[in-house]
Amino acid sequence: MAKSANPDARIFAVETRFQRLAKRAGGIPRDKAIERAQTEIEEVKSGFDNWLDAELQEFASLIKSVELGEAHPAWIESANFRSRQLRDSATTLGFELLSFIANSLCEILDAIQADNKYNMESITCHMDALMLARQKSYRRLTPEQVPELTKGLRRVAKHVSILPPGAEVEQS
Repeated sequence: MAKSANPDARIFAVETRFQRLAKRAGGIPRDKAIERAQTEIEEVKSGFDNWLDAELQEFASLIKSVELGEAHPAWIESANFRSRQLRDSATTLGFELLSFIANSLCEILDAIQADNKYNMESITCHMDALMLARQKSYRRLTPEQVPELTKGLRRVAKHVSILPPGAEVEQS
């Protein structure tokens, strides 16, 4: 049986460095922080075109290597990373249509990574939609403003993502 607690023992709280820093005065007001963040996002938007063009070009090269059978076995991981990065960047910068298309592509790539069969047409379809959505005339659109495109992409993603592993995909 354990001895009872020592009556001479003292219990005291230790304040961590983080707790001290959190209690310090300083920082900037919430409104200023939001304003600063919005300014930085606007600055990033100016370089977004170049980044997006380069990213889509790299993505297209990766997909082309898959079509030619020259892709590295881990191509799906690279494709998944790129599609998520594109989706997240487009979402942060407020490009809803780009974000929607990239998210739909993420669903397809997730299904492929889960060892489902796929056809390149589903990926190519999304790549074409991304190329369209990157144009300035489409960039500010929302998915609701192009219902034919979004409905079609949803059907493609749903068809690919519901296939059981090892199932054959019908070729168009």
